[in-house]
Amino acid sequence: MPRGTIARYDALAAARGVGALPPHVDRAQATEKGATFEIERLFGCNTFHIGEMRARLPKPVFRALMATLEEGRELDPSIADAVAVAMKEWAIEHGATHYTHWFQPLTGLTAEKHESFYTPNEGGGAIAEFSGRELIRGEPDASSFPSGGLRATFEARGYTAWDPTSPAFLVHAPGGAYLAIPTAFASWTGEALDHKTPLLRSLSALDAQARRALRLLGLPEARVYPTLGPEQEFFLIAEEFYFRRPDLVVTGRTLFGAKPPRGQELEDHYFGTIPDRVLAFMHDVERELLMLGVPVRTRHNEVAPSQYEMAPLFEHANLAADHQQLTMLKLRTVARKYGLVCLLHEKPFAGINGSGKHLNWSLGTEETNLLDPGTTPAENLRFLFFCTAVLKAVERHQDLLRIAVAHAGNDHRLGANEAPPAILSVFLGETLTDIFERLESLEEMRLEEAGGLMGLGAPVLPRLPRHASDRNRTSPFAFTGNKFEFRAVGASQSISWPATVLNTIVAEALDELCGALEAELAQGRALPEAVRAVVAREYRAVKRIVFNGDNYSPEWHREAETRGLLNLPTTLDALERLTSAKNREVFRRYGVLSERELESRYEIALDQYVKTVTIESETTADIARTLILPAAFRYLNDLLAAAERSRSLGLDGRGTVATVRELQDGIDALRDALDRLLAANAARGNGELEDRARHLRDVVLPAMSAARTAADRLEKIVPDDLWPLPTYREMLFIK
Repeated sequence: MPRGTIARYDALAAARGVGALPPHVDRAQATEKGATFEIERLFGCNTFHIGEMRARLPKPVFRALMATLEEGRELDPSIADAVAVAMKEWAIEHGATHYTHWFQPLTGLTAEKHESFYTPNEGGGAIAEFSGRELIRGEPDASSFPSGGLRATFEARGYTAWDPTSPAFLVHAPGGAYLAIPTAFASWTGEALDHKTPLLRSLSALDAQARRALRLLGLPEARVYPTLGPEQEFFLIAEEFYFRRPDLVVTGRTLFGAKPPRGQELEDHYFGTIPDRVLAFMHDVERELLMLGVPVRTRHNEVAPSQYEMAPLFEHANLAADHQQLTMLKLRTVARKYGLVCLLHEKPFAGINGSGKHLNWSLGTEETNLLDPGTTPAENLRFLFFCTAVLKAVERHQDLLRIAVAHAGNDHRLGANEAPPAILSVFLGETLTDIFERLESLEEMRLEEAGGLMGLGAPVLPRLPRHASDRNRTSPFAFTGNKFEFRAVGASQSISWPATVLNTIVAEALDELCGALEAELAQGRALPEAVRAVVAREYRAVKRIVFNGDNYSPEWHREAETRGLLNLPTTLDALERLTSAKNREVFRRYGVLSERELESRYEIALDQYVKTVTIESETTADIARTLILPAAFRYLNDLLAAAERSRSLGLDGRGTVATVRELQDGIDALRDALDRLLAANAARGNGELEDRARHLRDVVLPAMSAARTAADRLEKIVPDDLWPLPTYREMLFIK
């Protein structure tokens, strides 16, 4: 680094932009009033929503399409041409020249290949064409997407299939606009190569079993679907710093960085006043998302400095998953307009809170939330039955839920001070736990003519209020009034896979509970008595999963072990269980993933882990060798020259000598750690994927940590004008 380019100058450059909005931002529109007064007109204006369909489609076509959207009926292919024409006309009227089948390959990101609407004609002009066949199916070159062995690299054929339950939308860019059509993505042999297809399958499986439960409970049968409300956490830092941090650019997280004197200890950032530039950015993101039909609801400062959160209202699971991908995209792209970079990595900065994506999951019909405790006996019966199904699912499939959030980035977050541990447990709260415990402990039950749900030979079972207890922020899976909050999901990941797992395992639990309830009813028991018997028996079997205390405490880890709960601290510990007989069977039985599809996801997850850690380890070595050590050598050279001048002048110079020794010790420690890291990187080899992954976890990651410790020690010695990287102090507090 040239001697004149010093870190504090970077800080000054970044700080100059903090109070000013970018040139493209209209200050009048950047106020709260300007950002909200047009919401009704703006919401969904860039989507081909139901209102547009009703206005543009022939009535029979519209009715047929709505039967698919509202009742889950199979799509009638004969209506595709009419939908395609209406969609094309709408898109062209809004400036679109191209369309794309927008899909979610197993990278966890989104993919698109743009096709022009326009085709040259014989007269030298062009006409806009878009048929039903082009709407329903596309054929992108899919050879480079991960398939986990489902297909060879040279087999390029893959198909995208229109998902009518997620509306098409317009993407506006400086050069024009294009129409994005949400689609599934499958191989030539029909196997799922994406996250959407298994999610849609899991929705069908869950609907079938939940409808069966409603029939048994004597309730009106209706289509049942899960709803999702993901809370997205993220960091924002100035571009000025980001592009001077090779580790952030390449890996998304800082591989070096000494903890500053001040972090989040003062707790002054959480829910504090949002800085002007950040608030303007949030207004812009919200506007973009509202136009895409994403119902953004909340925004606030999070716990760590420069950390924030935005969250939408609940939506149907499939739509929520698509909207979450759009949310991450908009956070990244809009940030750049404000001289900021949005970091979605789970742990971009060591020593302070990382970022999660708390996934709020519930189950219901268009009229009723099935996880709402309610205030009447019928509602209580329904709630107890469906809540028990969730407890049963989590207890049986602790491993699958841990697998659903397992990736290299999340390993740095899970178990830290702001995130739940890798031990799955369920928080119910004292009131609900007491109710389940009393149901379990008593043999007899009698119905009460008035008040409450049922008598238990003790005070009448109380009504179940939505907020029957306080929240537990340490629980990985917590009941929060009328939903469960899965708090272990990582900030960067797609929510489709965790949602698919949840839907599938709850479908299995409902299937088995329905079978048990049918057996009780066949013996002539009244419905309330039969439900109580099933709930009591099942709760007794799964109660070890319920824990209302501090999940961070060492005492809980010891208690969890005595309860026989799984503790899977790393991604590899979790992934090795993915293809177990239990997991193969649950996905196969409910038609969510075939054995080949499940095995492919294991291979892909393992491969992504290996590639991620390999990139991080090589980047660590490069930065240590080419940036940090040279900076330390420069300072050492300056000190040695100063010491020599001191001696020539007859000065004591012991302070200089002491600093030389301290610095030399730090250099030696970093060089030793770097040598071990280089050796570990060289030894990872080209063997079996599992062996390489274990080597990375057990040898390379500790070597990276040792190199970081040594480098961070040097950061506290080397002068600011020689240190080659923006520091935590600058990145986190200039905002």
